[in-house]
Amino acid sequence: MIVFFYDKTFEGFLSAVFDAYSRKTFPDKLLGEGSITPMFMEESYTVITQEDRSARVWASLQKKLSKTACNMLNYVWLSEEEGSEDLLFRYVRKVFDNAHSIEMNFGDDDVLQIHQLAKKVAKEEQYLKQFIRFQKAADGIYFAPVSPVYNALPLAISHLKDRFSDQRWVVYDLKRKYGYYYDLQTVVEITLSDDEHLLSGKLNDALMAEDEKLFQELWKGYFKSMTIKERINPKLHRQHMPKRFWKYLTEKQ
Repeated sequence: MIVFFYDKTFEGFLSAVFDAYSRKTFPDKLLGEGSITPMFMEESYTVITQEDRSARVWASLQKKLSKTACNMLNYVWLSEEEGSEDLLFRYVRKVFDNAHSIEMNFGDDDVLQIHQLAKKVAKEEQYLKQFIRFQKAADGIYFAPVSPVYNALPLAISHLKDRFSDQRWVVYDLKRKYGYYYDLQTVVEITLSDDEHLLSGKLNDALMAEDEKLFQELWKGYFKSMTIKERINPKLHRQHMPKRFWKYLTEKQ
């Protein structure tokens, strides 16, 4: 077994592709630096992430693949699914090693898996766009905690910036301990030193703006008054609004 160790970044992955073709040695397994060495490893190589090399590989992929297919590679990367790195590497090799496009060759298991996994991540992206609920903090910043199954938050940021361009906000992924802050001009990635108080999905009363408390009570009252008990369908409700998002929804508090 040939193993490549790298820094677990997408640029590092692309650098691994570059190095594999340069060395004419292709890994059976990609692992993060510091990972436990597999028992039956015959050869190992540590990839040094280099921006110029990763850029060359990405430019080559853009020439060989459609924009949709390139986006799928990014979606699969963000899935964080076990084995997704090896799946991506096999797919990229097939892209470069075939004279004709493999994008629609669903008879190839790797091609099929890429499409299926990218579709799952895209669905999670849509869920985030639909179910993110901001809460106004005492300092005037709007805050929204999330914990998506896949690392889909970066995919939704452009939409949030356009949709809520007139207010300062923070969207924070509690599962992965990072988020994004928008200051009315730019979006920057952030990490919070203390996010334990956010695990419930709701700001503490001490941190919440007074008008936010009033709005939440009014919204819950409106939601309750508009509910027709005879037409409640819990199964259909969970199908359209997965229960794992409920703790972040004001109407479900």
